[in-house]
Amino acid sequence: MPRPGELTLVPARRGKPPRHLADLDVDARRQAVAELGEQPFRADQLSRHYFARHVNDPAQMTDVPAAVRDTLAATMLPTLTTAVRHLETDGGTTRKTLWRLFDGALVESVLMRYTGDRPRVTLCVSSQAGCGMNCPFCATGQQGLTRNMSAAEIVEQVVAAERMLAAGEIAGGTGRVTNVVFMGMGEPLANYKAVVTAVRRMTDPAPSGLGIGRRGVTVSTVGLVPAIDKLAAAHLGVRLALSLHAPDDELRDELVPVNTRWKVGEALDAARAYFEKTGRRVSIEYALIREINDHAWRGDLLGKLLNERGRGWVHVNPIPLNPTPGSKWTASRPEDEAAFVAALEERGVPVTIRDTRGSDIDGACGQLATVGD
Repeated sequence: MPRPGELTLVPARRGKPPRHLADLDVDARRQAVAELGEQPFRADQLSRHYFARHVNDPAQMTDVPAAVRDTLAATMLPTLTTAVRHLETDGGTTRKTLWRLFDGALVESVLMRYTGDRPRVTLCVSSQAGCGMNCPFCATGQQGLTRNMSAAEIVEQVVAAERMLAAGEIAGGTGRVTNVVFMGMGEPLANYKAVVTAVRRMTDPAPSGLGIGRRGVTVSTVGLVPAIDKLAAAHLGVRLALSLHAPDDELRDELVPVNTRWKVGEALDAARAYFEKTGRRVSIEYALIREINDHAWRGDLLGKLLNERGRGWVHVNPIPLNPTPGSKWTASRPEDEAAFVAALEERGVPVTIRDTRGSDIDGACGQLATVGD
């Protein structure tokens, strides 16, 4: 367990996962296949099977000669994740999956189908096993950091979700993943290189990648300012979500320990710069904690700080705190939540209370943890 306020930005060195097709761009895939003594176009065939058909079983790759299928699949499509269990709620439209990685590390992902005016299928992916940010109200943060995930391990969560949907395992019939949010286990920007590579694999057109729209991908961060700047310069076109949770440095130092390195103003400046460079409106994530950060005056202060940096660039998503075992904190009272939201709206800041789907299976924001599994 991490000590109070302790940050872990660099995990302890561990063995690397096997190289996988999803770790490589198109040219590198062809080179890797050529090094196996096969024609480079075999890499294109593998890409079509994996990214377009979501297949990694060599028996289904009938356009690849039988004599080389097993070797190519074992080398280029090694098994990286194994499902340990699924938990479902919301009538089967929400599924949390516990995955065991190649070295025994455990992570979780959550697949959510939404119907109504904006039908969509959203997958919440993990980018690290555990998390080193040590936010005291977050179950993952209290678990500590085990290791970074590879790009392919991140992508595998999406491909597995596509298989579940294609098989009709999620209530509502077959479908496709339309949105990916990096809001599972880990601080995505502390695993910057792998996350950026994974985003490219997700958004590259099939069969080079999964063909998910860039606007449908959201990368969250607690405020690693240099990495936010780097992400803006990468021209990925994805959405940014800043997990703020307090507008004043004194409280945020306690709730989000990385604030001792990059203060509220610095994080908001980086978020505003991200909007200016990408044109993508930024989301401010704010877990409402009873009698801790849910005061109307804090809502007003947040609105003031956002407006000082302009209008139309940001949207605030308050999230009723999801309970975690042993936590001394709980969700705000409805009247305090309403007063906080009203203070923001009086400042002209757009606000939407975030859905807390999956809370009854510990699958909502801040609840993912694998300790004891």
